[in-house]
Amino acid sequence: MMERSSRPTRWQLVSVLTVGVLAVSTAAVLIRLALQAGNTRGVGFSLMLAEFRVAIASLCLLPVWRARATAPLESKAIACSIGAGIFLALHFATWITSLSYTSVAASVTLVTTNPIWVAIFTWFGWGERPTRTTAVGIALGLVGGGTIGAADWLATGTSTWLGNGLALTGAIAASLYLLLGRSAQRRGLAWQTHAAIAYVTATLVLLPLPPLWGVSYVNWSPSVYGWALLLALGPQLLGHTSLNWSVRWISPTLVTLVLLLEPLGAGLLAFWIFGEVPEPHIWLGAGIVLSGVAIAAVGEQTPRTSASG
Repeated sequence: MMERSSRPTRWQLVSVLTVGVLAVSTAAVLIRLALQAGNTRGVGFSLMLAEFRVAIASLCLLPVWRARATAPLESKAIACSIGAGIFLALHFATWITSLSYTSVAASVTLVTTNPIWVAIFTWFGWGERPTRTTAVGIALGLVGGGTIGAADWLATGTSTWLGNGLALTGAIAASLYLLLGRSAQRRGLAWQTHAAIAYVTATLVLLPLPPLWGVSYVNWSPSVYGWALLLALGPQLLGHTSLNWSVRWISPTLVTLVLLLEPLGAGLLAFWIFGEVPEPHIWLGAGIVLSGVAIAAVGEQTPRTSASG
């Protein structure tokens, strides 16, 4: 990408965010394909997928980090990256597991409620009050997301409270992951260094968990490992790394608002791969989400500085 000291142009920011959103939009479909290939569901298998996702991404990113890690690292910045990695592990553990207990549309919709949590955390923890325009965009985005989720729940007619709760927990964890990542980079860490520390931390946190649920890392079909590899290279390495870079330059609230496009992308992929035809309410919700993102973008045109650094 570029050096930490050079400010990217708007076109570069839009391009990186677009790539990031497209990449993360494939995650839910890849997870469902892995679940089908493994012919199983549940906590243990989901934790195994989460571990493979961050472990493979860490191995790919470490050589880049070692080539650039020449400057001394500030302890507070490292602590922020480690904290981000812990919340990243919690995000994957809860959200990937949610896909075993609720639908793709409901899970992806709830996990992209990040804007409300980021707005709350940045207001009370980082001292960044959202603009009125951004607040309108957040409201519209959440109304659109709620429309998508409500239509899905009405269509399934089943109790999915566990999966929905896990997805919501994943959204809160992802918000803290982005905010701590922004703080780490503003304290001097290059995005490569922060991403490497966060991914390795998440890898170490998740590593012992699948065996606790009786799931082994071996003896699965090759297709399970293939989908896990794509999950690591696409949504994680390309998608999350793009988002890590973006929060260095623009408000994390705007980054999470752009991520509200993920349900639309995931829904289109589910239609293409699984033949799932979205309900009319889902198209309506997607239109409201897009309107919210556009309005919020107007209110977040200039990068903000954190009160805490």
